[in-house]
Amino acid sequence: PGLRDPERFDAWLHRLTVNTCLEAARRRRRRPIEVELTPMAGPAIGDHQSVVAVRELLDDALRRLAPEWRAVIVLHYYLGMSLPDVAVALGIPIGTVKSRLHRSLGVMRSTIASAEEAGAAMSSGGQVA
Repeated sequence: PGLRDPERFDAWLHRLTVNTCLEAARRRRRRPIEVELTPMAGPAIGDHQSVVAVRELLDDALRRLAPEWRAVIVLHYYLGMSLPDVAVALGIPIGTVKSRLHRSLGVMRSTIASAEEAGAAMSSGGQVA
């Protein structure tokens, strides 16, 4: 009979809500919280020297490409053009653009890998012939 009184209903509903929240908090405290931590791949702060070194590696790899292959890389990755737009800009078929892009990326990867190996050998105190 007391619940039908509108003044008591709000207090009852408030108390019910508080009790439910407290019970949920108690249940959470009983269970351990599991958090998955992923290891960080690199330093938290930026290393300006490594940025310059990477830029030098990329510039060297680009310089070693033929001008036709370099144009495809620059138009696609640096200017953000789609492959069909690169084909139109260079006046060559789309298949040729894809072929040059694939081959030039392979040459750049091998150039960068060989430069990194040479750098690792020099930093470990070894002599490079």
